[in-house]
Amino acid sequence: MQTPAGTVLVCDDPAQACRLAADRIASAIASTRADRGRAVLGLATGSTPIPVYADLVARHRAGQLSFANVTTYNLDEYYPIAPLDPNSYHAFMYKHLFQHVDLPPHRAHILDGTVPEAFAAEHCAAFDRWIEADGGIDLQLLGIGRNGHIGFNEPSDLPLDQALRLPTRLTRLDPVTIADAARDFGGSEAAVPRRALTLGTATILAARSILILAFGANKAEAVARAVFGPRTAQLPASLLQTVPEKVTWLIDRAAAARL
Repeated sequence: MQTPAGTVLVCDDPAQACRLAADRIASAIASTRADRGRAVLGLATGSTPIPVYADLVARHRAGQLSFANVTTYNLDEYYPIAPLDPNSYHAFMYKHLFQHVDLPPHRAHILDGTVPEAFAAEHCAAFDRWIEADGGIDLQLLGIGRNGHIGFNEPSDLPLDQALRLPTRLTRLDPVTIADAARDFGGSEAAVPRRALTLGTATILAARSILILAFGANKAEAVARAVFGPRTAQLPASLLQTVPEKVTWLIDRAAAARL
């Protein structure tokens, strides 16, 4: 289905969508490596992409996929948080992908939740420069929050032109995001960090292709508003409407219920 926010593929279930996502990622690695000798991936965390990473690991173990010429940049990280904290996205990525494949350690980039706050802006600006120096992101994997966030670009009252230019930065988490993250922090909202480092909308939208996953009835409203609603900083995923030719949505029937 062609929509204002890109191509929407409705799958029978999340498993089918995740297989298709792994296919797209493997194809992107192969094609960009053929074109310029390497591939740059933007990676997401959370429960949604776990089966995608499991599929990629299985392909690697079967000898069908190598990450030897791949560079990765993760979308976000809680702040403050230590890399060895089991709830950090460093720990998540090593658990679900990095330790199982041949990705060189110096090519796996994740924002640093231990950087001193006075240097957070400098660290985030450097992260954007690293991506630019690597030629930009070939494929960006995204999820969508219940409140429509992408990465930790949360709903705001910013004018549209400013929302589209947001850089990688330290940001404050929305109450909905904190509530949804509580299950990973022992069920306690109080334990969830109130801030995070996130790739900016400008860097996300600059990726050459964008793959966004959404599963479950609790994502249906956000998906419908992002795909067919107005472009607004109040729903950051709606900003994908500015680059529809790059975007593919892989969603299950429950998340598609309001389309």
